Order: sequence, then C-alpha cells, then structure tokens
Amino acid sequence: MTFRGSYTVCVTPFDADGCVDLVALRSYVDWQIAEGVHGLIPLGSTGEFLSLTREERAAVAETVIVQAAGRVPVLIGTAAEWTDEAVSLSREAEDLGADGVMLVPPYYSSPTEAELGVHFTRVAEALSIPVMLYNNPFTANVDLSASLVGRLSEVDNISYIKDTSKNVHRVTELLEACKGRMTVFAGYYPWESYLAGAEGYSSVMANIAPKLSAETFERTVDGSAEGRALYLRSLPLINALAGDLYVSATKAAMAMVGRPAGEPRPPRLPLPEGRRTELRTILGNLGLLAEA
Repeated sequence: MTFRGSYTVCVTPFDADGCVDLVALRSYVDWQIAEGVHGLIPLGSTGEFLSLTREERAAVAETVIVQAAGRVPVLIGTAAEWTDEAVSLSREAEDLGADGVMLVPPYYSSPTEAELGVHFTRVAEALSIPVMLYNNPFTANVDLSASLVGRLSEVDNISYIKDTSKNVHRVTELLEACKGRMTVFAGYYPWESYLAGAEGYSSVMANIAPKLSAETFERTVDGSAEGRALYLRSLPLINALAGDLYVSATKAAMAMVGRPAGEPRPPRLPLPEGRRTELRTILGNLGLLAEA
C-alpha cells in the first residue's frame, strides 16, 4: 500500500463531560471518507494524544481502524518519550490493523542524532508496517535534518516523513538525501510542497474542509491551474489553524461547521472570542458555516 494525498490529522472528539466520544468519532470517520480524504491519522498533535490515557489511545485507534474498514489507509500516532513505550504503542496499532504509524521524536529529552537513530530504528524493526517520521521542531524541540532522515530512510519500514518545518525547500533536501527511499508529506504549505515533490499533505484543515483539502491535492498533481486557486482559497483557513492555539482553533471551527468535537482538554483552553470571530468570518467566506 502506498500513502499519497490529503490525510486528515484527526481531532479526538469529547462529549459534554470531557470523555472521549467514540460515537461522534465513528460518524466523523464516515463523513471524512465521504468527503474524499485519502487517509486518516488519529492520535497526532491535533488529536491531543498527550492528553489521553493509554486506554483512550487504544480505543481511539481501534475505533478509527474498524470504522474506516479499509476504505482509506489509517496511520496511528504512536509517539512516546520512552522508546519501549513507542514500540509497545506501535505494535498495538499494528495488531489492531493499522496501515502504518506516525512518530514524532521524543519531545522532552531533546535527543541527539545518534539517540534519534536508535529510537526510530527500534520501532521500525519491531513492525512490518511502514513508519512515517514526523518532523515538528516547533513542538518536539528537535529538527530532523535532511542528512539524518537520509540515513533513517535506509532502515526497512521507515518510508515516509511529515515535515512541518515550514521550510518548503526542505522537501527538496529530503528527496535528495533519501534517493527515492522516502515519500514526503507536507505539514504546512501543501501547494508549494507538492510542486517541490511532496506527495501528500498531513492536513489539519481537513478536519473542517476535507473536500477542499483533497481537491487541492488532486487538482495540483493533475497539472491543472485549479490547484493553485483552491490553495489560495484555503490559505486563510490554514493560517488560522496554525500557531499555538491550533487544537483550540480546530475544535472551534468544527463546531461552526456543524461537526462539534467538544472543547480541548486542559491545560488547553477554548479559543478566545476574538479569534472565534475571525475564524467564523473565514469559514463564512468559504461557505462552510453550518446553518443556525
């Protein structure tokens, strides 16, 4: 199986009591697939994996995998600070039927390149499904250099990387360093990244506008000018969902489009009203606001 296209990094819906809402999650999965997304990635940063218990993480992973039922690939976020725990979470995801896993580096210890090599290699060697590295220097305190990723691409199963460095030229550097062994997914700026050689987008905005995100990929890679127009249309939303309040903004936007997913768990707070007003305007301009 090859991973390619607009993959939604899924929110984790909570109910009014703050409990994981698996009923809402199943409905969300069906809606995402009906809207044309090419894949799903639960339990990433947007999915608040750090605010879930181990049991909740397993329940979310199983629910998405079972509900997707092979209609689109599902990659499970299995990040952990401790290598043994990342191995355990990743094996569990494979046993549940995941098509792959996504791994951000250990996010507190600021590991060296040698330590990162050991961490990612041990996880990959424990699995028979692909590993997607997740480079997000803004939250993980580590920037996976192109040279390091090139070395990691020689490890069996390490075949994908989501790059959220905001440096579109990094796509070119990664492809050169990996010599065809690695597929790059954009974390930001998908249109420019596609033109540089990325074959996918790990999309936050697809939580709110899955069809627009998927069509931007399709219209760009087919060579039509429509892809750029769709991207420019979606760019205000992409930017509104970026920054420190990305989880709060995503959940606020989902409520506005009629797909409520509850509020984020503490220490995150609901989106401030001023930001909500800006977001509501952007969604209105895109014709995405739910009817009152």
